[in-house]
Amino acid sequence: MDKSQTAYLSLKNKINAQPSVGIILGSGLGGFADGLKKEALVPYSEIEGFPVSTVSGHSGRFVFAGIAGVKCVVMQGRVHYYEGYPMSDVVLPVRVMALLGVKTLLLTNAAGGINRAFKKGTLMAITDHICAAPNPLIGANLDFLGTRFPDMSEVYDLSLLNLLFQAAKDENIGLRRGVYYQCTGPSFETPAEIKMMRRMGADAVGMSTAVEAIAARHAGLRVAGISAISNLAAGLGENLSHNDVTEAAELYKDDFARLIEGFISKLKADG
Repeated sequence: MDKSQTAYLSLKNKINAQPSVGIILGSGLGGFADGLKKEALVPYSEIEGFPVSTVSGHSGRFVFAGIAGVKCVVMQGRVHYYEGYPMSDVVLPVRVMALLGVKTLLLTNAAGGINRAFKKGTLMAITDHICAAPNPLIGANLDFLGTRFPDMSEVYDLSLLNLLFQAAKDENIGLRRGVYYQCTGPSFETPAEIKMMRRMGADAVGMSTAVEAIAARHAGLRVAGISAISNLAAGLGENLSHNDVTEAAELYKDDFARLIEGFISKLKADG
């Protein structure tokens, strides 16, 4: 049995929920889950074979809750490739959510702003990505999840992108759009690397998300993504630290929460 199936069965034995929407909360964004009316909480450490988050600001648990009348499973903290996990473990949570019955996945992250028009506190809807991390589909294909060679022409679903902007308009939130670049981390990027990324068309950079999006599309999930710009990228502002990332969450936490709730509400209305 594949590791994702083992983890799924372990989790399934602990809950009585059938979520249709999955949400992964990035660095500094986990507070969103604290305000939800929870149906169940499952720490990653209680799931057989499941990777445990080791990074400050990532609580490391599944939160099952209703949002705008939609059954959701929220990852309060993710695991990263730089923590030393194999890539198959990094995307294992996405595969478990797919096995749970999730059809739509909202990926979020804290990111460095490359686009000079962005400032700390900007929210960006991800329209596409550039992935400099190892492809999570390398190795034997999991045929029960998806095809060997999945199409990536539209990783971030255009109809979901439209719902994000409709929700932002209704909530009077200045949502931008852009391309996200994933590095492996854990070191922040150099100014020369940021210049290269800008020339390649990237608007924001971080250490997660793209590999999860690839795994989600492989499993047939619809994907949307939001980057919260927590700092300006190397060479565009001050020296960087992880504290900047978590502290910046205070700038956008309210808008972020309203945007997610509005998006889920739109998603429900859209059918």
